[in-house]
Amino acid sequence: MKVYGSVVDSETRCTHYYSEKDIIAIKFKCCNRYYPCYKCHEEHADHNIERWPRQQFDDFAILCGSCHTELTIHQYMDTANCPHCQASFNEGCSAHYPIYFDTSFEK
Repeated sequence: MKVYGSVVDSETRCTHYYSEKDIIAIKFKCCNRYYPCYKCHEEHADHNIERWPRQQFDDFAILCGSCHTELTIHQYMDTANCPHCQASFNEGCSAHYPIYFDTSFEK
């Protein structure tokens, strides 16, 4: 799986986020390309970010940088570790969910 952006290693870390736990890439809805983070998308893509709608949270859109398994958005949001290789994900990434995913609650 190709990961675009300012990638610094084979586990999808980038120049913006490169801690031990920064090992996921996100497939952006707008271009169907994996980037390590929204900053990489902003720097390398020629369009605005389109968020994943709630109805598509069962789509595969997360790449574990450790084992390179694709996860659904629900799988990713419901765990702190890769369900396949048990690698730990950065819990701080949840602060960025509204950038990638429509997290508004339906009324």
